[in-house]
Amino acid sequence: MSLSLRRTSAAAVAACAALLLPLLPAQAHALPQSPGTAAHSPEARVSALLDRIRDRPEALRAFLHELPKGGDLHNHLSGAVSTELLIRLAADDGLCIDATLTAQVAPCAPGARPASDALSDPAFRQDVIRAWSMQDFAPGPESGHDHFFATFGKFGEASWRHPGRMLAEVTDSMADQHQEYLETMITPASGGAAALAAKVGFDPDLAALRAKLLADDGIARLVAQARADADAMFAEYQATAGCGGGHPAPGCAVTVRIISQASRASTPARVFTQLLLGMELASQDDRFVAVNLVQPEDYPASLENYTLQMQMLDYLHPLYPKAHITLHAGELVPGLVKPEDLRFHIREAVLTGHAERVGHGVDVVHEDDSADLLRTLAQRHTLIEVPLTSNEQILQVSGPDHPFPLYRRNHVPTALATDDPGVSRGDITEEYQKATTRYQLGYRDLKGLARTSLEYAFLPGRSLWQDRDGFRPAPECAGETLGAAHPGPACDALLAASPKAQAQWQEECAFTDFETAVLHRRD
Repeated sequence: MSLSLRRTSAAAVAACAALLLPLLPAQAHALPQSPGTAAHSPEARVSALLDRIRDRPEALRAFLHELPKGGDLHNHLSGAVSTELLIRLAADDGLCIDATLTAQVAPCAPGARPASDALSDPAFRQDVIRAWSMQDFAPGPESGHDHFFATFGKFGEASWRHPGRMLAEVTDSMADQHQEYLETMITPASGGAAALAAKVGFDPDLAALRAKLLADDGIARLVAQARADADAMFAEYQATAGCGGGHPAPGCAVTVRIISQASRASTPARVFTQLLLGMELASQDDRFVAVNLVQPEDYPASLENYTLQMQMLDYLHPLYPKAHITLHAGELVPGLVKPEDLRFHIREAVLTGHAERVGHGVDVVHEDDSADLLRTLAQRHTLIEVPLTSNEQILQVSGPDHPFPLYRRNHVPTALATDDPGVSRGDITEEYQKATTRYQLGYRDLKGLARTSLEYAFLPGRSLWQDRDGFRPAPECAGETLGAAHPGPACDALLAASPKAQAQWQEECAFTDFETAVLHRRD
């Protein structure tokens, strides 16, 4: 099931490898997959192939498209879905598109057109696509930053009624590009949370504020609403994708989990209410795993309340140990904000906000004592979620100016992510292609990025790996052929007890499949 956790046995996880056995040469499953790979092993031969094609964009794209790429840990559902589907949803729901190309409910005001016109009028359709995404965007009076974030307000009315249909498209795209796990961000019970926050107001005594929100089942009702909404979303998703039927869509194989968003540019009362709701959901419902703060980090309210929001997380964290925390932090550059606003966001997110993962982290070199911060991130194993395309479009940071290689040199774990691929008009393969060409990554590097995405996923259970960043198998699986159909009893027991280890084992099977297929085509 892709709704929550795949509760499968080790044998089922290994089914991928079992199906491959008749197609593989006998020696393929006898090869150890360890850092000391032999010069003529499949991994080494695929690595040499990558080096030969890295300057051939079409061949490299095809190679990276087929590469197993683990999970996407930084993904906003409304920004991930294609603009074309948003237009279809707007038309199906009878919405209008006004003169500013903003979706609105019917009846259409003067100057507005039915959204369905964008299905039949190619010129109008292109205008909407450009307004709702980064397609054909060129900086001018409007910056990439402003255009990117403005898209959400323009297509917003079309993006909340059918989250299941949106999820079906996103997971199908992931499956097509050989990803198996998704953590996507949504805003649970948004209207109810706003109403409760407005009713209660803000109290700087956070314990007292929490008590007021919990009183009279205020938060409990929001939890019930959010869970009912999730039920409806996943039901629509299953119906759209045919999950559980005779012909399920490929995306049904992707495991989906939810990160609860809080809108950092909102009032302190609303931010705290949303964080509290997200923590409660992650404690009660396995489909919800974490909280995050979204909206531009440079908005005035975001800057003014940044430290207060970290203090909110510091207060809530020990009360909800099951709830994970991942935070957008450091999505800033000089000129976008005052110099003093570049000095502390990542550090506070980790040390005060208890972030286990940081999204973006672009301004790390501008933080106070950045060398010490990098050591802290490495020592704490704080993952940096890296969406290269959106960093380029929003912040105009790319190539040698991007901190991605700096993080890697300082042993800070990193994973590539899409952020908002629908808005960006990109996909995870493009992220891997940019990383490969701009930073001269080898095949072992790419496997490491994919493995890291699952290692730092908020999946329960023990890891397949003994060490988080070295990818040495846990003692139970040491000496095993990773991803094989029939692991030994101790390894089998670990896989059966751990959804995380199951996903990682399946990825190792996928790497074996990939390497065999690539080399077979070359031969």
